[in-house]
Amino acid sequence: MLQDFSSATLREARPSVVATERLTLRRPTLADVRAIAQLANDRRIAENTRRLPHPYSADDAVEFVRATAELGSETVFLIEHDTTPVGMVGIDCSTPDNAELGYWLGVEHWGKGFGTEAARGAIDFFFEEFDDDHLYAGARVTNPTSRNVLEKCGFQWSGVQLHRFLSLGSSTPVDCFRLTRGVWSSLKSWSSARRVR
Repeated sequence: MLQDFSSATLREARPSVVATERLTLRRPTLADVRAIAQLANDRRIAENTRRLPHPYSADDAVEFVRATAELGSETVFLIEHDTTPVGMVGIDCSTPDNAELGYWLGVEHWGKGFGTEAARGAIDFFFEEFDDDHLYAGARVTNPTSRNVLEKCGFQWSGVQLHRFLSLGSSTPVDCFRLTRGVWSSLKSWSSARRVR
């Protein structure tokens, strides 16, 4: 017999950990507040991330972790390498049919391929757990590294838009990208991500 489950129940049933070849993606907890604040409190990260304030305090991290613990329209993962937090990755589904991938890494972890690996893990999670046919993402036009991450994951450039950045207090041009379920499916050869319950 089929039962009706609320979206909250289904969301709670989803795996909270995704493992890739080198990384673990898991939900952040209050025990992670200090590490998150230390990683995020860098102007170079804030200037390339729409919603991060600068400076970024432990209070900001507490508010963030508490907000992610609520059942809402955003799935957020702390990125760990050898049990050390290195950044965040998530999918914002607050706008119907317009889910958006976002990520950032602590500066000392740049250039190691963690961004691409974490993004692929989150993308796999999204297309396996949700019915959407498209996933969107953006990168400041002055951030070619983030653009490269998106292109390695199969995202295709779709234009330039102005987006407001909290730390800048203004809008700035952003390269917009789109990944379709069909492209993801054909590129799934990266399939090193696996679920852990």
